[in-house]
Amino acid sequence: MPTRRLDIDGRAWQVYPSGFLTQYVGDEFGLIFVTGSGADRDVRVTRYSPMGTRSREQALAELDDAALMDLFRASQPGARSPEAGYRS
Repeated sequence: MPTRRLDIDGRAWQVYPSGFLTQYVGDEFGLIFVTGSGADRDVRVTRYSPMGTRSREQALAELDDAALMDLFRASQPGARSPEAGYRS
């Protein structure tokens, strides 16, 4: 899966499609933002609805850094997200 790198507030974040599919798979997909490792790892998740029909990987590759920054600002902590591995 393709990964993008984004620097936010002095931290390097890796951004990639979550791979988690919902009933809206044709319209939206999850993006995961990850920084750090081990106990210092921070995970954030958001949903993204690309314009037009194309693969998740292509849609992520076409986003500019400003759009990724906006998605990051709208993201939520991944602690309770199925995209980040949470299971009830």
